[in-house]
Amino acid sequence: VQLQASGGGSVQAGGSLRLSCAVSGRTSSYDMGWFRQAPGKEREFVAQINWSGSITYYADSVKGRFTASRNNAANTVYLQMNSLKPEDTAVYYCAASRFLSYEVRAYDYWGQGTLVTVSS
Repeated sequence: VQLQASGGGSVQAGGSLRLSCAVSGRTSSYDMGWFRQAPGKEREFVAQINWSGSITYYADSVKGRFTASRNNAANTVYLQMNSLKPEDTAVYYCAASRFLSYEVRAYDYWGQGTLVTVSS
């Protein structure tokens, strides 16, 4: 399984971005997670979505602003990010797992990351 994240960029605070994660292979076989890593910090959980898209969980810091979704027919997972804040600045990663988890170690496959920069 290979994951390719895209859609990062530079925006001002309050702006929006939509990240995409293209998955080679059968997307519906995996629960998917989004994580981020800011400079000098550990990688942290952002959001997750189950294989069918019926269950989502979010970190408290992004709840109400970010939305995870997926299109299994297109083998793509999305993260819509609204009301962005400077503290959202990080490299964002998509990852695939056989089960939902907040933990980095639970995910077997990782994309290469896409940089999101939010300026004040």
